[in-house]
Amino acid sequence: MQFNSEKANVVVIGGGIFGCAIAYYYSRNNPGKKIVVLERNELCNAATSRAAALITKIRAKKYFIPLSLETYRVIPEMEKMLGESLDIKKVGVMHVAASEPRVSDLKELMAIAEVFNQPATYLSNTAAHKKAPWLKTEEALCIGFMPEEAYCDPYLLGTFFARCAKLQGADLRQGVEVTDVLMDNNTAVGVNTTGGKIYADVVIIAAGAWSPIFAKQAGVDLPMAPTRSQYWITERADIFPLNSPIVLLPDAQAYARPEGGSLLFGIREKKSFSVSPKNIPADVSHFSFSGDKGMNDLQEVIDRLARFFPTIYDVGLKYYVAGFSGYTPDNNLSMGAAPGVHNLLLATGCVGAGISVSGGIGLAFAEMAAGNANPYDFSHFDIERFGKIDAFSEAWLNKCAEARSKKLSG
Repeated sequence: MQFNSEKANVVVIGGGIFGCAIAYYYSRNNPGKKIVVLERNELCNAATSRAAALITKIRAKKYFIPLSLETYRVIPEMEKMLGESLDIKKVGVMHVAASEPRVSDLKELMAIAEVFNQPATYLSNTAAHKKAPWLKTEEALCIGFMPEEAYCDPYLLGTFFARCAKLQGADLRQGVEVTDVLMDNNTAVGVNTTGGKIYADVVIIAAGAWSPIFAKQAGVDLPMAPTRSQYWITERADIFPLNSPIVLLPDAQAYARPEGGSLLFGIREKKSFSVSPKNIPADVSHFSFSGDKGMNDLQEVIDRLARFFPTIYDVGLKYYVAGFSGYTPDNNLSMGAAPGVHNLLLATGCVGAGISVSGGIGLAFAEMAAGNANPYDFSHFDIERFGKIDAFSEAWLNKCAEARSKKLSG
């Protein structure tokens, strides 16, 4: 069989929200240049579409904040281009602290909000309960409210990036599988696909859970592991108003947000679940994330959640959703230029924040792919920060899973 070959300025492996965002910014800022995004299934059909999609701006890791602020900035720009609304739900977020360490954390977070000129105030327990009638606030020592925070439909945001990128000339291809990163010594020169070779000046790996496989082809052990994120959606009830805020419960290691008259909530299970990228099928919908739909994991921690959500024992659970996020031992992103490899960029390791930071990530990699300086500080995301690792070893997978289990924030 005769395969074709072609040339592009940039080729991106993976059509999730990162790949689509990169295509949007690159095609916007570099008219006439050719960027090709390759997705073996459908755009945004894996981790992106399964995300809880909290677009959290203010967080303890301050270097995430500029990335999220860009996401908020770009959404109206894309809405104007498409003549459609993304229907962002700007309901705000309540941070509930029920222990002295968490009160201290919240005070620091409120100070960070002030530095970034984001509105933030303290609420009484009564006012907080009024905003979220399902929330039991008696044990709360301090509650902070940031009214400008939001959530969204993650699939819609990803496809907004994709559609706008197409309008600007980006080439996004579905049903095309990348099999190999093409190397010339220590330089990435393109990719081999089921439809032939595509040579490129820059190759970007944005393949989510499968990114370590492609990175390894270039000689890089990528410091992240596909780790299960899971959440539940309750039956509808009057205690879950449509405009209720997002609620973060660090003392319960849980989060919740409204979902059309129901409540969507997620927890940090006692033992998180990481999998070697080699053992994840090409279509993640064929992967069994939990034989019992996470009920054993929920049962192990339900007592700490019930402190704040007592009706959890009585309300019906209608949906269970699970997917993979790329976690790291320090819960920081793992991304940037591939160490020791020319012309290879790694847009990976979302640590559960992928939807929120997607705008900044798209802009950063579009600029780097064009040969410009990264507009953001990626020093905390350095690929080599853990030293030499084996990205496929059980010890590494367990270390990344443990980091998610210990995570407090949303």
